[in-house]
Amino acid sequence: MNMRIVVANVNTTESITEAIRGQAEKAARPGTEILAVTPSFGAPSVEGNFESYLAAVAVMDRVTAVTEPFDAVVLAGFGEHGKEGLAELFDVPVVDITEAAAHLACLLGRRYSVVTSLRRTTGQIHDRLRLAGLDSHCASVRATGMPVLDLEGDLERTGARLVEEAEHAVESDGAEVICLGCAGMAGLAEHVQDRAGVPVVDGVPAAIGLAQTLVEQGLSTSKAGSWASPLPKDITGWPIGG
Repeated sequence: MNMRIVVANVNTTESITEAIRGQAEKAARPGTEILAVTPSFGAPSVEGNFESYLAAVAVMDRVTAVTEPFDAVVLAGFGEHGKEGLAELFDVPVVDITEAAAHLACLLGRRYSVVTSLRRTTGQIHDRLRLAGLDSHCASVRATGMPVLDLEGDLERTGARLVEEAEHAVESDGAEVICLGCAGMAGLAEHVQDRAGVPVVDGVPAAIGLAQTLVEQGLSTSKAGSWASPLPKDITGWPIGG
C-alpha cells in the first residue's frame, strides 16, 4: 500500500531532522514515503516548557504548509506539546513518538523506563505519559544530563551515558523495557539494548510502524468529541497555516 507520512521535527536543527528521517525511512515499508520537515521558526533544541509550547505552534504552522497530500503525521518530539492541536487540524492519524514508544514498551514488559536528555525535560515526559494514560506502567524517567544538541556530537559518550542510565533503570527501578526519550537519540536503540540486556524502543520507528498500521486499516482520529476541529478546512489567514 502506497502512503506518505509527514514526520515533523520539533526543533529547527536540520541535522536532527536528517537523523530522524534516516530512522523513519528504515522503519518504512515498501510503498511508504517519508516527508521529514523542519519548523521555519522556534528553538534549535527543545529542552523545556517554553521551547515546547513554541514548538507546538511552529510544528502546526509547518505541517499545514505541506502542499503534497499525506496519509499520517508523526510528531517527533519526546514529551512535547502539540499532538492534540495536530489531531484537531487533520483528518489523518497523528502519532506522537512519546505515546508510540510507551505503547510498544507496554507490549514487551510490565514496567518501562524512559532515558532522556536533561533533567528539566522529565516533568514534561511524565505529564505526556499521564495525559495518554500510560504513566502507571512507567517505572522512572531518567536523564543523561546531556543537552539535545550534544547527543549527536559525541555518539560514544552519548551511548555510554544512555547505557549507564538504562542499567540503573533496570537494576534500581525495576524497568523491563527502556524507551529512548529524545528524537536526537535516534539510531542508538540497538547499542543500548545489547548492553542493558532488555528491549529498547526508539520512538521514531515505533511511531512510523503504528502510523502505517493505522493507515493500512483505514483508521484515523475520531472527530466525535475531543478532537473535533473548530477550524474551517481552509485555515489561510489564521495565525498558523498562512
